[in-house]
Amino acid sequence: MNASNIITKLKNREPSILGQENFLKYAVLLPLIEVNGDTHILFEVRSMNLQTQPGDICFPGGRVEKTDHNPRHTAIRETSEELGIYEEDISDVIPIDYMVSGFGKMIYPFLGRINNPQEIQPNKNEVKETFTVPLTYFLNTKPKTYKVYFEVVPEDDFPYDLIAGGKNYDWRTRHTKQIFYNYEGRVIWGLTSKILTHFLTLVTETE
Repeated sequence: MNASNIITKLKNREPSILGQENFLKYAVLLPLIEVNGDTHILFEVRSMNLQTQPGDICFPGGRVEKTDHNPRHTAIRETSEELGIYEEDISDVIPIDYMVSGFGKMIYPFLGRINNPQEIQPNKNEVKETFTVPLTYFLNTKPKTYKVYFEVVPEDDFPYDLIAGGKNYDWRTRHTKQIFYNYEGRVIWGLTSKILTHFLTLVTETE
């Protein structure tokens, strides 16, 4: 294969994320609701019966299934199932910047409005309870942030002799920032707080 053939083969290709076909894909919805005329954000407390992250605070959402039309459909479907509302009660669904995790996950966050919050009946298999927080609280509250460092631990038979520096190789380990909001004893952190903080940046940044 010569260079001309290579250029012809690839010149019209749209770039994507390397290896994304192997990533697990999830979509979540950041739900806005009106409470006594004020805008609130709705959160879920995960059921204690769930295998992963029981009791954590999160947004509605879940894994993108093959039957979903796209991640937006996933976010709406999962929100409907978890909150026990009709999909038609979810409107103004807008994509926020998606996230690529170093642990093989892609997360597609969306903003949306819940039009009939009085109809919410959480699915107890997945959701212990729901609660809301005024948007003004987040706009006026600076979260606490902490760093979590990652350690590189090669497997026992790792071929150090094949890399420059051997066992003294500088892996340049990284860290991630964890953001914590504490509202009336409820701690919002992890992926949920990262999405929330990014949303707040988008709505407060100047043109």
